[in-house]
Amino acid sequence: MKTNYHIALLLLRISVAFTMLIYGTTKLLFGNEFIETVVLDYGLPKFFSYGVYVGEIIAPILIIIGFRTKISGLVFALNCIVAFLLVQIPNVFKLNEFGGWYLGLLFIYIIFGVAIFLTGGGKYAVSTSNKWD
Repeated sequence: MKTNYHIALLLLRISVAFTMLIYGTTKLLFGNEFIETVVLDYGLPKFFSYGVYVGEIIAPILIIIGFRTKISGLVFALNCIVAFLLVQIPNVFKLNEFGGWYLGLLFIYIIFGVAIFLTGGGKYAVSTSNKWD
């Protein structure tokens, strides 16, 4: 029954974390002024806006390679929860132009991060012996 479990975890890690990595790379290349503005609007220090790089670049890379996957999954999920709380609350009951839930992808990212936190990276990972793997 569990013969493909570790392959499935690897495929999930690569596919979902890679899509988040694209968001982070875009912010790295073109700036995160929008995030800075939102953070400042909430009265938080500007340096909090750089947390997006941790959640959208570092955590996805660690998830993809399978290093400290559990803690990276938690950071990944928390990054998405912060995005929801700071920006997306008004969109909870909205549909997108295709009839899907406006927050569907963000919800999938949050659940993915929690699931990776709970399962770890599996045996096809750079590190498998630490309690955070």
